[in-house]
Amino acid sequence: MLRNWEPGELTATDVLRLALTGKVYGAAVETPLTFAPGLSERTGNRVWLKREDQQPIFSFKLRGAFNKVAQLSPAERERGVITASAGNHAQGVAFAAKELGVRAVIVMPVTTPEIKVRACRARGAEVVLHGDSFSDAETRAYQLRDELSLTFVHPFDDPLVLAGQGTVGLELLRQLEQDRPYTVFVPVGGGGLIAGVAGVLKALRPDVRVVGVEPLDSDAMFQSLQSGARQRLEQVGIFADGVAVKQVGAFTLDLTRRYVDDWVRVSTDEICAAMKDVFDDTRAVMEPAGALAVAGLKKHAAARAWHGETLVAVTSGANLNFDRLRHVAERTEIGENREAILAVTIPERPGAFRAFIEVVGARAVTEFNYRYAPRADARIFVGVHLAAPGERSELARTLTERGYAVTDLTDDELAKVHIRHMVGGRAPEAAHERVYSFTFPERPGALLEFLTHLHARWNISLFHYRNHGSDYGRVLAGLQVPDADLPEFHAFLTGLGYPAQDMSASASYRLFLT
Repeated sequence: MLRNWEPGELTATDVLRLALTGKVYGAAVETPLTFAPGLSERTGNRVWLKREDQQPIFSFKLRGAFNKVAQLSPAERERGVITASAGNHAQGVAFAAKELGVRAVIVMPVTTPEIKVRACRARGAEVVLHGDSFSDAETRAYQLRDELSLTFVHPFDDPLVLAGQGTVGLELLRQLEQDRPYTVFVPVGGGGLIAGVAGVLKALRPDVRVVGVEPLDSDAMFQSLQSGARQRLEQVGIFADGVAVKQVGAFTLDLTRRYVDDWVRVSTDEICAAMKDVFDDTRAVMEPAGALAVAGLKKHAAARAWHGETLVAVTSGANLNFDRLRHVAERTEIGENREAILAVTIPERPGAFRAFIEVVGARAVTEFNYRYAPRADARIFVGVHLAAPGERSELARTLTERGYAVTDLTDDELAKVHIRHMVGGRAPEAAHERVYSFTFPERPGALLEFLTHLHARWNISLFHYRNHGSDYGRVLAGLQVPDADLPEFHAFLTGLGYPAQDMSASASYRLFLT
């Protein structure tokens, strides 16, 4: 019979014993340890990825869930199980229950990606959507547990669950046999994965360093360790929904406090950049929580100027709604310090755009937003590709020296999420406005070349450009052309050399921009 553990009693040796005697491999598989050549070159270290995204449910959560359900008593199996989860643990419980013939009720936050909800239902689980976070769903799950006499399978704060996750550490030690110490980066939500992995590693290889990684807006474990007791966050960020936990576990906090060596917290932009890094090396698309450890690895190694070290990141999951990739791709450039977002004030006069772009120089412009208003100065929203991180301050300094008022919005969350999509609006003062969509080959300097060809006689009243990574760029431009100038203007368009489409009759233009 399994011992009824209490928080504070479980040691690394106990975690190791439970992992060695567990029943994980009735469903889970041993995942590969993949060398990451791109990340290794960029960080100057030997980087390996422990590919938990290659489990049957595309997440490590299958290990702990199956280990727990497989060791229930016959009476508990007869009644069934219930759990609360942001998605991946839910899929693990649903998978385990179906394999073992056990009823499963899953309570999930309403913010859970649809791909995870569908996956649970496809495996026969009864899904209940409740609340905006894991903690909200957990409260409802406990109520249903009591009402229906079900066994609660905790996503992280259970010795059998965290020991099941600890088998990741057992595999890692077999796959990476070297005498020198190395560092393992583990994503942290409620703490089940890092508690299990750290317990196993410290029991067998105390010299192996373990570093926990959390999002800046969901750092319940870090705050709990700082205060010495479990803290409950009022709000958690939901971008990395797999680790959006308001309160960590009692078992996991105790084990983490004793066996984890260091911590690093990362931003949404850094997570997005890490997702791209993993894709570049593996062609696999991680969910945000799945790339969390990679983001921490990059940040930690850079902060300590590590070179020649062996570093391992656990890529914990790949359950991502496809439509989220639009947001990820946009934030990646900023996360890698490859894009600066600036608000710049320029004179409201013909030729001002070209003069500004000439100061920007050979740097590729990633976005350019402007709308006419009858005033002496105009404010533009511009994105610029950076060749190196230090180039952002250099560009701002250069623009300031040339007389432009510059505000750096690169770290402004409101600007990145909302303002960049809202620049513009109506301009009834823009008389005789003709709006065209122009297409030109996408290359450095193309925007400057395009502006050079635009005739200075007609004022530009609207301008929007965004680099989408395609072979061809598109500009939406409004020019104020009186009726008497139309023949000359049409001749100008014919000789411009860029395909142009009249958008003046567009419903969206008339609804939002006139």
